[in-house]
Amino acid sequence: MNYFPEPVGIGKYSGEMAAWLGSRNHDVRVICAPPYFPHWQVGLGGVAQAGDYRNVYRKETVGGLRVQRCPLWVPSRPTGLTRLLHLASFALSSLVPLLAQARWKPDVVFTVAPAFFCAPGALLLVRLCGRRSRSWLHIQDFELDAAFELGMLRGRLVRRLAERWERSVLRGFKRVSSISEAMVRRLEEKGVDQQRTALLPNWVDLEAIRPQGAAERATNPYRQELAIGPEQIVLLYSGSMNKKQGLDLLAQVIQRLTDRRDLVWLLAGEGPTKAELARACEGLPQVRLLPLQPVERLNDWLNAADIHLLPQKAVAADLVLPSKLLGMLASGRPVIATTPEGSELAELAAEAGLCVPPEDVEAFTAAARRLVDDPALRAAQGVRARQLAEQRFGREAVLQRLEHQWLQELELQ
Repeated sequence: MNYFPEPVGIGKYSGEMAAWLGSRNHDVRVICAPPYFPHWQVGLGGVAQAGDYRNVYRKETVGGLRVQRCPLWVPSRPTGLTRLLHLASFALSSLVPLLAQARWKPDVVFTVAPAFFCAPGALLLVRLCGRRSRSWLHIQDFELDAAFELGMLRGRLVRRLAERWERSVLRGFKRVSSISEAMVRRLEEKGVDQQRTALLPNWVDLEAIRPQGAAERATNPYRQELAIGPEQIVLLYSGSMNKKQGLDLLAQVIQRLTDRRDLVWLLAGEGPTKAELARACEGLPQVRLLPLQPVERLNDWLNAADIHLLPQKAVAADLVLPSKLLGMLASGRPVIATTPEGSELAELAAEAGLCVPPEDVEAFTAAARRLVDDPALRAAQGVRARQLAEQRFGREAVLQRLEHQWLQELELQ
């Protein structure tokens, strides 16, 4: 559903993966929606290239790949029910273009969830293509689990029926992958045989995002444009602004640290909860609320921070591993993350910064004070953050493993 030119989230990774496979001489075709995220408005994909898009069927060539855009319904204020209708609308509009690929007979039909509602259509296409085709479902977000855990959907019977349907669909795929070890374990809990699961993490371009040293920090374009002095400490949040982020916690932390005049809070992004965050921070001169920043300025943007902020609701801890974490790590800056003990995010955050319990305002405030007051700790954890990015999340390493191991292995089965 999400694809280039959306600059953040799932669309970014789907676009980069398809482009990379195309550059390796694979024949790739894409069926997706027009860009709408993170603004939740078609034609506002976060970057200028998206400005001409309309919510209609449209064929185009992007980076040498054939791309079929299919319309979808986009709610102005996403809720549990409207999100499901939003996902279902794309599954319906894309079904005929999807099944038309039976004439092409692809070796692998690769489906990215969200939208999980597209999964039955993908399985039907594989059936129409015959024994030569293989099915792969890649889960970026357990959308049904998240909807129930965050209270967007309710009801025991509804959940039981949804989980039963989800299990039956998952069992139909030859390969099912997800982006973190915890999410892969959840696949097994949902009945997917371990032999059919795979870990396919998101990645970061280690050349595009590199740590800036002390001299570069002083001349960082964002710090200059925003008149941030060298003695001021920047705490930065960047990304989508949705319910699962728990941004109300940040507003409370900022209120508790108004005594620290040396702090600057940069909060950039788009999403349904942005207006609430703006109201909560109204009148606080240390807070700069900004739109999502251009991809071409991402390295300077991430390096404008002294400390990265990664709040998250407790119920989302094992449902999603935030992709924005990878850019934070690559920038060589420490992270303050909220997550329960034992989660994969907790393991990474404990090495590359500080980890506090979700929705614990006092603990988050104390962690911020500790990092602000200890430049040596900030520097050491920043070095470790970059090391983690290099060891585990480099783009070339992840995508080469996808090509050489999983795709070839799948085609041989």
